Amino acid sequence: MTKTQNRIAWVAQIVAAVILLQTLYFKFTASEESVWIFTQLGVEPAGRIGSGIMELLAGVLLLIPRTAWVGALLGLGIVSGAILSHLTVLGIEVMGDGGQLFAYALLVFVSCAVVLVLRRRDIPFLNLS
Repeated sequence: MTKTQNRIAWVAQIVAAVILLQTLYFKFTASEESVWIFTQLGVEPAGRIGSGIMELLAGVLLLIPRTAWVGALLGLGIVSGAILSHLTVLGIEVMGDGGQLFAYALLVFVSCAVVLVLRRRDIPFLNLS
């Protein structure tokens, strides 16, 4: 990977990790918005807490160079569920947020995809070394 690609990967890793880790406060403190979202999905409180734990794991893994690809893969899975939930159940706008949560999910998705593409040589089962 070139220096530029490495810098882009790190920016994408940090962006995804910051967004994933920032949302933990709302999930773990049972904020009104988080409770409403997971109630609409029919998985409150287990879904809220479970997704928070997975987001914590993905966020930490994204910040460790050897495991960034794992965090990116996990992050893609998590936000794919969030994006699908927005498109099928919640709507783009949630409780008057102007689509901010949906935009964050899209940003995490793109960031994680960039990390996976740029760090693909780190994925052991792909044998791309």
